[in-house]
Amino acid sequence: MKYYFEKTTDYAFEEAVEKVTEELKKEGFGVLTGIDVQATLKKKLDVDFRKYRILGACNPPFAHKALQAENKIGAMLPCNVIVQELENGKTEVAAVDPVASMKAVDNDKLGEIAGEIRAKLEKVIENV
Repeated sequence: MKYYFEKTTDYAFEEAVEKVTEELKKEGFGVLTGIDVQATLKKKLDVDFRKYRILGACNPPFAHKALQAENKIGAMLPCNVIVQELENGKTEVAAVDPVASMKAVDNDKLGEIAGEIRAKLEKVIENV
């Protein structure tokens, strides 16, 4: 089982970040964190790296349900969505598959919640 969903687009990098953020909002997610991997690697290691952004997305009602079902699930939140520049000039967007990541946690209630979140994240990626 793959642990992510992905789609390659013709959007420019920053445009793809904006589009993903808009689509996440439509599905009830907010972006809590944004990590600019390219800038971080340059600053910390003086390494040149492609444009790569990690967006920490959270859907508060589902996060609340998950936390009620499993009190340590916060270690696996938020849902990460990445935007990265590919060598061919295209941009890829990918999101974690919450069903795959929740398999590590033995809790049936989480499986149901993960399935609902999966459907929302798949829709986000499809609509980019």
